[in-house]
Amino acid sequence: MATADKPAVSIKDMIKRDRILNSGHRMCAGCAAPVVIKLMGMALRGPTIVCNNTGCLEVATTIYPYTAWNVPWIHVAFENAAAVASGVIEATKTMHQKGRFKHEHVDVIALGGDGASFDIGFGAISGAMERGHDMVYMCYDNGAYQNTGIQRSGATFTGQETTTSWAGSKIPGKLQLKKPLAQIVAAHKIPYVATVEPSNYRDFITKFRKALEVEGPAFVHAFSPCPRGWRSATGESIALSKLAVETGLHPLYEVIDGEEWIMSSASKNLKELKPVDEYFKRMGQFKHLFKPEWAEFRKSIQEQVTHDWELLKKNCGVD
Repeated sequence: MATADKPAVSIKDMIKRDRILNSGHRMCAGCAAPVVIKLMGMALRGPTIVCNNTGCLEVATTIYPYTAWNVPWIHVAFENAAAVASGVIEATKTMHQKGRFKHEHVDVIALGGDGASFDIGFGAISGAMERGHDMVYMCYDNGAYQNTGIQRSGATFTGQETTTSWAGSKIPGKLQLKKPLAQIVAAHKIPYVATVEPSNYRDFITKFRKALEVEGPAFVHAFSPCPRGWRSATGESIALSKLAVETGLHPLYEVIDGEEWIMSSASKNLKELKPVDEYFKRMGQFKHLFKPEWAEFRKSIQEQVTHDWELLKKNCGVD
């Protein structure tokens, strides 16, 4: 069972690990996904197999015949990384029982972007969580289907402009709320769920190691800025990750066994949330919201974020 305690291995030891992803990949300048994977790699504890959905990360790190990965890695379809990871787990168990696999245990990690996780692959994730497979599923959330043309996904924020949620004179970008994926997965009452982002690197590494160490499924929701899709400066991705926490758009917390909610220090120590306007004004994808006709709509977004923040504090027992 997971706890709020730190893992047995220190952060100092974790950051000395060999990198999981080589330089020379073709991720866009400023993309946070390679940083997310680097931090994930620091948390690894032994033999590991990665199952990766189609997406930005897969496409740009494995241009045939090359790969940037330093661990066994499987490319699978958009929708089924969690299902394939389930099969890998059962296969390694069987091979070990037959004496054909020298490692007693191998950590299996499934990776998917927000399109593959919030939408297309959600059923496979839910199934793997319900079956109790001992894996970690991590979603790197860049807020849209960035790899295929910046279309809106279930992770797209309200008011965000994408190529399929146009901002114009009649519609102010996406109208719907962002799907609360981590909370939905937590409702499966799995051992461990956590939200992370790359600016709080100690928090990230610690949580991912805890996700590996629990017995049973774990889910990690990683915020991952995309300068190309967000129309933000390439040097601002980590700062935007931090600001998403400070505005309450991506609060940091853990859920143990679907019942114990723990707010992480970076969120818990906030005296008050920064206005979401501070986040919106840093990106082109939200610039339309500052037109006079969308002032009330922007205000409604702030009200929703504040409401969700207060509800999260209540669940975590934070005054």
